[in-house]
Amino acid sequence: MRTLTFRNDDTMPALGLGTWKSAPGEVGAAVREALRIGYRHIDCAAIYGNEQEVGAALAKGMGDGVARDDLWVTSKLWCTHHRAADVRAGAEQTLSDLGLEHLDLYLVHWPVALVREPHSPLEPADLVSLDEIPLAETWGAMEALVDAGLVKHIGVSNYSVAKLEAHLDARIRPEMDQVEMHPYLRQPELVAFGKEHGIHVTAYSPLGSGDRPDVMRGDDDPVLLEDAAIASIAADLGATPAQVLLAWGLQRGTSVIPKSVNPERLEQNFAAASLELPADAMAAIDGLDRRRRYVDGTFWAPAGSPYSVASLWDE
Repeated sequence: MRTLTFRNDDTMPALGLGTWKSAPGEVGAAVREALRIGYRHIDCAAIYGNEQEVGAALAKGMGDGVARDDLWVTSKLWCTHHRAADVRAGAEQTLSDLGLEHLDLYLVHWPVALVREPHSPLEPADLVSLDEIPLAETWGAMEALVDAGLVKHIGVSNYSVAKLEAHLDARIRPEMDQVEMHPYLRQPELVAFGKEHGIHVTAYSPLGSGDRPDVMRGDDDPVLLEDAAIASIAADLGATPAQVLLAWGLQRGTSVIPKSVNPERLEQNFAAASLELPADAMAAIDGLDRRRRYVDGTFWAPAGSPYSVASLWDE
């Protein structure tokens, strides 16, 4: 299993199990099966609404002999807890729900602040400008979580290079940026920036998020898992398209967190960690970039919002 090494020499398995969109009643069984298969990296978030069930599954796994020190558990601070006074409460709720004494990695989920839990559609009154709650305020409270021993490492999610640059002089520099990343959205500038500054990158939706919510769908969305070039490479290697996509992400030096609740697919995804793509296949996949986001952030930008898609991604 490839790993990513952090500044204190902690190592994180590069292939993990994502739990976004894993429904209550299914996610626990998926986590238990993943632990049986050999997964040791579990990615969570408060907003997923399933951390209590994930926590029960982790407890079962540890009861069956999986050592806590062998597990890497990531979670994320939701947007309603960006004020410095609220950050610790968000972390403590997640720790309580997961039944853990500490998190291995805790991320600021989005560079967006909310005044209350989200509903659909969002209204401008639900959102708070970063002028009112600066990202630096949130980050200072994240650093305090490390000081308190509640989390071992801190990072961000959905941050652009420009937003990462603003954190380079922080007392504790971010160690991770979790972003949408796959062959249609390679983000080479972000990957290069991370390597230069010691910030790892985790790819969410590495398979193209085929089960993303309807609000994130368009009429002409390309289906990554049906890409002809990926299918051809998979056939040549005797692998599945999903395995090719995951192996590509791992060989780039990033982490990947595919989500599944299907036992067969959990096995297949885990096996991708052993798949080596030849150089010509890596080059062919690199050529597929469309700068195509499936999770484009438009839901943060209703009319009158302090956020826009352009300001979110700094593009």
